[in-house]
Amino acid sequence: MRAVIPLLKEVRFPAVTRRGAQILQVNLGYKCNQSCLHCHVNASPQRTEMMDRETVDQVIQYVREGQIHTVDLTGGAPELNPHFRRLVEAVRAQGVRVIDRCNLTILFEPGQESLAAFLAEHGVEVTASLPCYSEDNVDKQRGAGVFELSIRGLKLLNALGYGIDKNLPLHLVYNPQGPALPPPQAQLEADYKRILRADHGIEFSTLLTIANMPIQRFGSTLISKGQFEPYMDLLRGAHREANLENIMCRDLVSVDWQGFLYDCDFNQMLGLPMQLNGFARPHLRELLTHSVAGNPVVVRDHCYGCTAGQGSSCSGALV
Repeated sequence: MRAVIPLLKEVRFPAVTRRGAQILQVNLGYKCNQSCLHCHVNASPQRTEMMDRETVDQVIQYVREGQIHTVDLTGGAPELNPHFRRLVEAVRAQGVRVIDRCNLTILFEPGQESLAAFLAEHGVEVTASLPCYSEDNVDKQRGAGVFELSIRGLKLLNALGYGIDKNLPLHLVYNPQGPALPPPQAQLEADYKRILRADHGIEFSTLLTIANMPIQRFGSTLISKGQFEPYMDLLRGAHREANLENIMCRDLVSVDWQGFLYDCDFNQMLGLPMQLNGFARPHLRELLTHSVAGNPVVVRDHCYGCTAGQGSSCSGALV
């Protein structure tokens, strides 16, 4: 796979300062039951990295002692981590919001038959990847048969109240098919709701549009096709200064499967550790005794992917 980080050495992105830590995004491992073309984590069934019990316990301790209002669980497929359910139960017991970044097909993997019911029982918010309402486009990006299984997964979640009961939010995630910015989120959400309801009887809460980051598998594909620099030019040219106020790295801490800290999931994939009180590679245990407020965010030009156009974050468009 082509390395992206050497192409991001020149930094033109504006300086950003942290406000604090309100959202803890925890990557429970890079193992996944899919290998999506746009995946910035380069997750796949062949990956073996997985957060261990001790580190999961440190996450639970920090949530108990910190000011976190949301724990955002991601991967790979976070549900494949053997400690996933124990972590969810412990965090929800503290009254903290939990988001599961679910690829939908995981609901039908062997051993996951009770997963959907577990998520509903514990009031876990589901953010599910469905990069298009078209079968051809989804299968092209994520693999043959994924769309059909995803629709089955959405119907299962609807049957449990997801996307219908206000206490069980179901968000869908759209990614562009290639090196382009997402269309306006509100307009696309209306299209998704109309088509999924008409064709499949599916309901959901909101649609999140997320720009493809020029890193890992997607970045390597851009380099191979000679599209890396044109895509970077597109992101830089569409930069909006106003989006800097709401970018997720100002309030979010990303934790990798070993417990090391980053300003966001994208920096985690590029090996760019958070700057925290002089620690060369800060770990979750340092977060228990040191505040991140006022520290600079580590930026490179891939950050334009968050401020281009309507803006992009793990919570969708910024404006």
